Amino acid sequence: MHIFDWTIIVAYLVLSAAVGFYYARRAGKNINEFFLSGRNLPWWLAGTSMVATTFAADTPLAVTELVARNGIAGNWLWWNFVVGSVLTVFFFARLWRRAGILTDVEFAELRYSGRPAAFLRGFRSIYLGIFMNCIIMAWVNVAMAAILEGMFGIPRSQVMLYVIGVMLVTAVYAATSGMWGVAVTDALQFVLAMTGTIVLAVIVLDLPQIGGISGLMQQLPAWAFNFTPTITGIDLKEGAAGAFALSAGAFMAFVGVQWWASWYPGAEPGGGGYVAQRMMAAKNEKHSLFATLWFTIAHYCIRPWPWILVGLATLILYPDLSPEDKKLGYVYAMRDYLPVGLKGLLVASFFAAYMSTLATQLNWGASYVINDLYKRFFRPQASERSLVAVSRVTTLVIMAVSVVVTQFIDTISGAWSFIIEAGAGLGLVLILRWFWWRINAWSEIAAMITPLVVTGAMRMWWPMAFPESLFVIVGITTVVWIGVTFATRPVEEAHLLAFYRRVHPGGVGWKHIQLLLPDVTGDSDHGVLFTSWLAGVVLIYSALFGVGSLILGDHAVALVYGVVAAIAIWWLNRQMSRIRLIA
Repeated sequence: MHIFDWTIIVAYLVLSAAVGFYYARRAGKNINEFFLSGRNLPWWLAGTSMVATTFAADTPLAVTELVARNGIAGNWLWWNFVVGSVLTVFFFARLWRRAGILTDVEFAELRYSGRPAAFLRGFRSIYLGIFMNCIIMAWVNVAMAAILEGMFGIPRSQVMLYVIGVMLVTAVYAATSGMWGVAVTDALQFVLAMTGTIVLAVIVLDLPQIGGISGLMQQLPAWAFNFTPTITGIDLKEGAAGAFALSAGAFMAFVGVQWWASWYPGAEPGGGGYVAQRMMAAKNEKHSLFATLWFTIAHYCIRPWPWILVGLATLILYPDLSPEDKKLGYVYAMRDYLPVGLKGLLVASFFAAYMSTLATQLNWGASYVINDLYKRFFRPQASERSLVAVSRVTTLVIMAVSVVVTQFIDTISGAWSFIIEAGAGLGLVLILRWFWWRINAWSEIAAMITPLVVTGAMRMWWPMAFPESLFVIVGITTVVWIGVTFATRPVEEAHLLAFYRRVHPGGVGWKHIQLLLPDVTGDSDHGVLFTSWLAGVVLIYSALFGVGSLILGDHAVALVYGVVAAIAIWWLNRQMSRIRLIA
């Protein structure tokens, strides 16, 4: 690293901190400003903030590992979430904005009643805001440490000091500026991170060893460029090299179960977490819907291709990497082939990806602790200024806790597996609670606890590989929560009437309540939403594969995908005016 590279990195860190201090006064008004930007974010900023948050330091490494092991089709491990993400765009974005709450955890007491609702809200504020949030930040810390370790070849203990230093800068501007500072820096960080990844892809492809796209395709087997997995009658052993093959059962688990059944940060069925936070921070329902649509397009269609190309190139540049180290091929390409200045830009782009995720997690986690625990159960009469002050302190405390948790996270994949298993089966409740009056707090509590119990029992007595294990976990969880729903009392009728009057969900699942409120018009455009959802899924996959085909030089196929995408856009544009927006 040259002094010029370090200058670029320091300048970026100073700029991030400056943005935070610029928005400090605005964020200090109240917690609505601190956590939701006064509900005034334009769609492009809210959506870009979502994309930046999901672009963590570990993401290019994870994609590189998937591609190096199983070719482009390996990305179906996360591409299968498209269906659920588009569902959120059309069915839930406007409802989250319409609910008028501060956090998605607060929804528990908006939708349910009594002590079970209060318990659910308090428990989720701790479970998500502290426990799960700190695990997520810890795995991001581990990823950033691995990047710096591979880049500079210095010991992990020394690397962690650098990570903690950058983390402290992030925590300070997040605690100072609130959501406005987080969202604006997210936009800057996304532009920087994407610029860095595109520059690296161009430079690596231009290397004599690679010879551009044509050289890449000549040197690698044809299976590496398949967009879809091969469906076989047997499983492909984990870590094996070759075409990405899935058993019919595994394929059905991915495309038919995971997207609606599993809870995963940033991909919760029905929205949730920091995605819901951005939807609730949007100017109105229209901005909320378009923010989530832009996020989905950018997340799946624009962002991954520079990573994929570098991942393919690392198979040629570093053919002897072990399966465990394949992800580091991305870092080694930065280290070995970037000139002075661009190397600093790429390292700064990784810091940008890391900091955008971290800032969101800190602000999001603090919103749960303050709004759903501290204010709800301990200081309901606290002034807005005191709540903001405590929010800033809480942000720093959560950062400190995540540093401690980092010491116990050995692998990124281990943390990822734990989170997937802990949330399998919860998704259907998160979807139906908006559309069926009979769902109650006990339904959600049962759906949270059962996957943990079933997963633990399966590991001890009936080991089953992921994703086939989803059939068992989701099946048992669904039976349990439905049984619990009918075995417990429904939500109080007065509470359901208040919820319906506020959110207007409509549909057959609310017919019982709708008959009691003849003066309230519920949503009746679910047919329009359904066809828009299907068109949105077609658009995302067509654009994703169309861009890939264009990059790989298959212009005829790219044209076909482009025509299909254009038809989907025409249909969505036609349907948009028919979607009911209240505010």
